[in-house]
Amino acid sequence: MSKTERVYKIEMLIRTRGQVSFKALLDELEVSRATLKRDLDYLRERLGSPIVYDRFSNAYGFGEDRRERKHELPGLWFTERELYSLLMAHQLLNELDSDGVISRHLQPLLERIHQMLGNEQVDARLLLKRVKIISPAKRPVATQSFEMVTEALLKRRRVRMRYLTRSRDAVGDRDVSPQRLVHHKNTWYLDGWCHRAEGLRRFSLDAIEQAEMLDVKARDVAAKTLQAEMDAGYGIYAGAKRHWATLSFAPKAARWVSREEWHPEQTSRWTDDGHFELKLPYSDETELVMDILRHGGQVSVVSPLSLRALVRQRHQEALTANPE
Repeated sequence: MSKTERVYKIEMLIRTRGQVSFKALLDELEVSRATLKRDLDYLRERLGSPIVYDRFSNAYGFGEDRRERKHELPGLWFTERELYSLLMAHQLLNELDSDGVISRHLQPLLERIHQMLGNEQVDARLLLKRVKIISPAKRPVATQSFEMVTEALLKRRRVRMRYLTRSRDAVGDRDVSPQRLVHHKNTWYLDGWCHRAEGLRRFSLDAIEQAEMLDVKARDVAAKTLQAEMDAGYGIYAGAKRHWATLSFAPKAARWVSREEWHPEQTSRWTDDGHFELKLPYSDETELVMDILRHGGQVSVVSPLSLRALVRQRHQEALTANPE
């Protein structure tokens, strides 16, 4: 039984029985007297458990302050391995985080996890130093914008924002009913109902120049509608009208691509000449073309012809580009 499991069991025995003798604890935990004493000290000093020894009953129980305040040991039902997994999840969240906003709110939880692990053989902080997460092309989001959008999303309130549409290099005001947050390729997006366009739109949070939460109830869009209009396309590009692309990867690239998921609805097969054929839907070709181009001459577009022509055009533009 691990240390985490033992201290949780001590807490539960006292909670259910009211008082438990030292011998009864020894029998239940099957540990040495020294180990049990260390566990009791750990509960009191590190985790703030109000356990006291009553010499008249020769047993341990909760003190008087237990009646005045609710005492819990959150998270103690986790094993050491699960706690280390939570630390890894926190490390990953740091990389997904928007300017450290989420991490700051979760810092008390992180500190609590370190307390629960105590002086185990593996130092938790050393473990985190041995995990590296690389997040290329990350676009940070202003703390104020991220927190405000998240609050409006949860409270179901509209947001008024000044938004930069990069494709047109234009800034305009939008009233939006937030539907959900989306994280894609190191960037945060907001799916929302745009009251100016009267339709669902996807907004990049880093393109919000100014935002405020309105005291107006947000319009709710059914989950099925949201999925049909925003999730049908390829990558971050939404759209209900879909096309299907068929790509053929040469054997060298196929070693990697055959293990990848480009789209949840994709289908694939190996051809007799060792090529890997991938068929997937898309509504806007922009991101799909970018993913095709990164494989260079190791991939060819079988269909549709319009996508094939666009990929060829992008290759030609790259060859003839004249940087200033």
